[in-house]
Amino acid sequence: MADPVEFRPGQIDQGDGRALATAMLAEISEIYGGVDLDAPGLPKAGPSELSPPGGTFLVGYLDGAPVCCGGIKDLHADGACEFKRMYVVPEQRGRGVARQLLSAMEAEARRMGYRLARLDTGDRQPAAQHVYLSSGFQPIHNFNDNPVASWFGEKPLAPAPD
Repeated sequence: MADPVEFRPGQIDQGDGRALATAMLAEISEIYGGVDLDAPGLPKAGPSELSPPGGTFLVGYLDGAPVCCGGIKDLHADGACEFKRMYVVPEQRGRGVARQLLSAMEAEARRMGYRLARLDTGDRQPAAQHVYLSSGFQPIHNFNDNPVASWFGEKPLAPAPD
């Protein structure tokens, strides 16, 4: 099990956030045969979508080193947000870092006033799907027309404690 990860606000296009997002995009491209998640026609998840007021981007650190990231995007529908660009560096996988990332994103989404979190993943990422299911996300319909994704999930977010 991983030590506690320290989460800080970051930016997907700068510093550690950019380095982690670049690694994630390269890995997705390799897994799915050259797909570009930033290509026209795919759901947007760049700096403008993953920045306040409706979005945010978190970077997680262990012993000062960046180890994970994830963004929250406003879906502009009934208090729903989408979790995007989640990534854990390979050497930290299987150690609980992904669960800490998901928990931090849920807490931040609640704090931002969202009542429902949605996400997607592809069939070549069974570990991600397992983490989502075991964290309470339930399968739903395709909500975002992402042609790379084959599994879509959502989870109600309890109100943030006062």
